[in-house]
Amino acid sequence: MALYRFRVTFEDYDEVIREIDIKSNQTFEDLHRAIHQATGYNSEYPSSFYISNDQWIKGEEITFLPNQRRIDRGIALMDKVKLSSRIDDPHQKFYYTFNFDRPFDFHVELLKIILEETPGTVYPVIVKSVGEPPKQFGNLTGAVAPPAVSEEFDFLNELAFSEEDAEEGFNEISEVDELTETDEPVAILGAGGEDEEEDEFGGEFSDNEGFEDEDHGISHHEDY
Repeated sequence: MALYRFRVTFEDYDEVIREIDIKSNQTFEDLHRAIHQATGYNSEYPSSFYISNDQWIKGEEITFLPNQRRIDRGIALMDKVKLSSRIDDPHQKFYYTFNFDRPFDFHVELLKIILEETPGTVYPVIVKSVGEPPKQFGNLTGAVAPPAVSEEFDFLNELAFSEEDAEEGFNEISEVDELTETDEPVAILGAGGEDEEEDEFGGEFSDNEGFEDEDHGISHHEDY
């Protein structure tokens, strides 16, 4: 029975590399779990492999813990699909997305086919490990992770919702906020602790002439 040696790299952290040997008759779920044995992640999150070409363009999907939409579409399940059934190229590539709510994307490439097993080895096995993976939730600096993205957003991802669309919507919100700031009197806190308002000519009913209003900006956060 043949072995497959896969190189697994993060799409956004290409200095982190794992190489895994796995039997050809094992499943995509076996590979899924082996990847997270190698990263230290909890593997129990919805994820998918996509058969890919040399440009990492997604093709057929093979999924784990599918949502109802994927079930309705009849997407193949990882535990039902053997690796050998989807290997058509000696350098076969799979695009892999782990955890659709807070995704990490990976490139999985077949490096070589090994014809003999190593006696006493339990497969899959990690044969090479380079670099520290990012934390499963949050980033390396320990910043708080954003709230989980809903299944509705996952649907938008499937419809190729772009970053440009998101940026355009953000700009529209900013414009509305700017109009709101100029349409209404600005309430400020006077030296005596009471709310005071600007008059229609912009003057402040306050004895504190040194008071300066501060600008308030909008913060924006950064992905299957």
